[in-house]
Amino acid sequence: MKTKERWRFARKLIIHAGKLLTDVYFQRKSKRIERFKKGKDDPVTVTDILIETYIVEKIFKYDPDCQVLTEESGLLGYRESPIRWILDPLDGTVNYLHRHPHFAISLALEKEGEVLFGLVYNPLRRELFEAFRGQGAFRNGKRIHVSKTSMLNQALIATGFNASVMENLDSLIQVFKGFLHVTMGVRRSGSAALDLCYVAWGRYDGFYERGLSPWDVAAGLLIVEEAGGLYTGFRNEPTTIYDRDFIVSNGKIHHEMLQTIEWAEQNELA
Repeated sequence: MKTKERWRFARKLIIHAGKLLTDVYFQRKSKRIERFKKGKDDPVTVTDILIETYIVEKIFKYDPDCQVLTEESGLLGYRESPIRWILDPLDGTVNYLHRHPHFAISLALEKEGEVLFGLVYNPLRRELFEAFRGQGAFRNGKRIHVSKTSMLNQALIATGFNASVMENLDSLIQVFKGFLHVTMGVRRSGSAALDLCYVAWGRYDGFYERGLSPWDVAAGLLIVEEAGGLYTGFRNEPTTIYDRDFIVSNGKIHHEMLQTIEWAEQNELA
């Protein structure tokens, strides 16, 4: 099966799953939580499971010899397959629970360690961000590019705090303070997948976060790369989707972002 065929399948699938997600969102009358994972900051809802089950079943019916890596179920399928689908069925679960309309489905295809395409769909806004390696990044079929902001003091950046935020709170707050000192603003939206897409589209000039997982970033990092952006680790080291800490930018402010993190970590900021 060709990669382009899988891409066309994935586009239809994520839009259909988005329709299911919005139907449940508008029908839901209470905060239904199936269980908690780790603590109150990392909930799993019946909707997470519903959307994951729907997408996973469709993938295995279409592509039976593949692997699927999901946030809720881990690694499924044929362990020796070179093809791995990577899924976050509901990125922004806390937003969803509180009816804050900012969440998305993220789906990517990895082959032998390389992400070949990625899609992030915000069903409430009907925004489909996607990229196919080597062919650019798109929002609803129109080419997108990172911003041209060249100075960090003119930049708007995004960040996130994962479920283990309290374990490293002092360090996270120091870095957060650092960026508040040197940027026009810092936003925390609650969806890393959408944050990455917003960097790709130029809504944000940069993004940073610690403790991310492959389903958070597999699609979004490729979309950023294909839009002309750059991503590394916190010490400017090369990263893969299986690393945990990322700095993402339009490329022009990347060095200043790295410097800001180093400065903030080494100084007690008011």
